[in-house]
Amino acid sequence: MKKSIVVPILKYHKIFLLFVSILLLVLCPLIEAAGTPVKYLPGFGALPFEFETGYVGVGESEEVQLFYYFFKSETNPEVDPLILWITGGPGCGALIAITTELGPVLLDAKVYDGSLPTLSLNPYSYTKVANIIFLDSPVGGGFSYATSQEANHSDNLQMALHTYQFVQKWLVDHREYMSNDFYVAGDSYSGISVPIITQVISDGNEAGNKPRINLKGYILGNAVTFRPAEQNYRIPHAHGLGLIPDELYKSLVSTCGGEYQYIDHTNTRCLQHVQTFNWLLSGIYFEHILEPICNPVSTKARHLSPQRRYLNQKLGQLKNPTLLTGVKCRDEWHLLSEIWVNDETVQEALHVRKGTHGIWKQCPNYEKMPFTRTINNTIPFHASLSEKGYRSLIYSGDCDLYVPFLSTQTWIRSLNYSIDTEWRPWFVDGQVAGYVTTYSNQMTFTTIKGAGHTAPEYKPAECLAMLKRWIYYEPL
Repeated sequence: MKKSIVVPILKYHKIFLLFVSILLLVLCPLIEAAGTPVKYLPGFGALPFEFETGYVGVGESEEVQLFYYFFKSETNPEVDPLILWITGGPGCGALIAITTELGPVLLDAKVYDGSLPTLSLNPYSYTKVANIIFLDSPVGGGFSYATSQEANHSDNLQMALHTYQFVQKWLVDHREYMSNDFYVAGDSYSGISVPIITQVISDGNEAGNKPRINLKGYILGNAVTFRPAEQNYRIPHAHGLGLIPDELYKSLVSTCGGEYQYIDHTNTRCLQHVQTFNWLLSGIYFEHILEPICNPVSTKARHLSPQRRYLNQKLGQLKNPTLLTGVKCRDEWHLLSEIWVNDETVQEALHVRKGTHGIWKQCPNYEKMPFTRTINNTIPFHASLSEKGYRSLIYSGDCDLYVPFLSTQTWIRSLNYSIDTEWRPWFVDGQVAGYVTTYSNQMTFTTIKGAGHTAPEYKPAECLAMLKRWIYYEPL
């Protein structure tokens, strides 16, 4: 990353930290926030693991009610780490991560027959090695809600402050976890949210706020970090994956100079080559290039509006057994979560408050969601947290074109940390699972071979092995 981009943001970051320190002192008093056990889930049955849900009020008057799902570790909950998982988006419901990525139960796609979707145990759930809180954050995501119109608006800083206050209150009610190692984790857009949240928690600890959180570090997968760079790295990544020819790649490099998003309108040759690139990739599923795309007819495969229209149409078909043609792609499988979660018996089992939300969506309509993206580059937060000695695990599914691993490597390299362990393969069951580099600042970067944008969804065994080794301070 160019120094000219990072330095002004570092100056802004110092002002940001001062502002946060002041705000932390005026958070409302900590009141216990009790959860309710969940013993049974429709589509599955009696649960063989310990699970609770609940709301925690945050804000000066608890005008924001954040909904959470807590799963005890299936190994040793008294000593296993406590992980706070923030789903991407911003504002995607935590249940999409629980039921398609790393939770103890996953949606069944192959056996769906038009009735209530069913679930099965996930043998590679992250709860095998950790206690996990999945949080619907920011307000408006999942089942979290606000009691006033004004409180329904949020931004990156407000989300972080609310999340910090949530953690404090949750620990007051779950004191048995106060001494457990604590990590903040997430993937996709959480690459923006998680470093900010981690920084706010760290600042709270330094300010002497109680309870003190036993923060050890953070975990990020295919993390959005600095969007312009990530979009620019799609072209070299696509070339490396064999999706575009050498001739086009060389022409793009020579005419565009590495800038493929904000192109000078007079640079017609660059514009023409980018148009050719977009056409060649119009039938590619960017979140995993080897998977079928849900709407191959579209000439703009990653254009949200046509894609969402297609998915809404498909959701209607999935709800009607007479129109059912089968779940043929991953986005259709994800839509089963909307059918399952919006069933009244499911929401009753989860103890969702009636009348506090509309139809549950896996991810919100970002144009309508009252969330302001005030921070768009979290590289300075990584630098700050590393200087404070926090551990970090940064992983990338290498088949993801949405956030290419090349862009992640580049911002890590821009931090100028010395390398402890050079790029090497790591193994699961005797097979190469990816490639790992470790740095002197306690940062570990690894690829997940064959995984897409949400890596645990594609390579669950490898991701669980990665997490287990890392949280127990073992080499990958």
